[in-house]
Amino acid sequence: MRKIVIAGNWKMYKTQAEALEFLQGFMSSLEETPEEREIVLCAPFTDLGIISKSLHGSRVQLGAQNVHWEDAGAYTGEIAAPMLVEIGVRYVIIGHSERRQYFGETDETVNKRLLAAQSHGLTPILCVGESKQQRDAGETESLIVGQLEKDLIGVDQHNLVIAYEPIWAIGTGDTCETKEANRVIGLIRSQLTNPDVPIQYGGSVKPENIDEIMVQSDIDGVLVGGASLQPASFARIVNYK
Repeated sequence: MRKIVIAGNWKMYKTQAEALEFLQGFMSSLEETPEEREIVLCAPFTDLGIISKSLHGSRVQLGAQNVHWEDAGAYTGEIAAPMLVEIGVRYVIIGHSERRQYFGETDETVNKRLLAAQSHGLTPILCVGESKQQRDAGETESLIVGQLEKDLIGVDQHNLVIAYEPIWAIGTGDTCETKEANRVIGLIRSQLTNPDVPIQYGGSVKPENIDEIMVQSDIDGVLVGGASLQPASFARIVNYK
């Protein structure tokens, strides 16, 4: 059975005080959900330590938003896998479209980060997806297949989550139609050697559309941006029926 992974990506939001305030409201709103439903909070680096202590013993897992491919070195502004493991991080987002768009991330560096994360027991959440221009040009399928071919070289598909994030639907309020998202995720699954890799949808996921998203046959969870910043909003997503 494929695992369901519901992950919140806080991006560059929340001080430590704000993170603790969020947890107070969020943890008290969690309902009993199936064991195979994993809950992950991917927070800024400065929040990880204090969140780790607060989540100790809970069912919520801690995630980071990036990791470097070296264990140590002269890489100002980067974070190494051993640093994340030491404070209890279990998941790490790699190749998010914002990293690719704003910070020069390439399929080559994504692959190196994936391998580094897995070598230290972290589970990477690999993000793939197309821009509006690429979709309009009919390049969605070829682009995503190309990303997967390059990103997954040497990667252990038994310790991996993939997130399909149509870039044109991130933070825009536009959500890819659920059947279309399911189709693309089915395409992604067809390219994998392990059919049980959890594949998420990410792109303007909200409490109002979570139920429709999660009834789709190939969607195994969601990567949530803005809606993960409010305790009640993210709790409703996590508690979907």
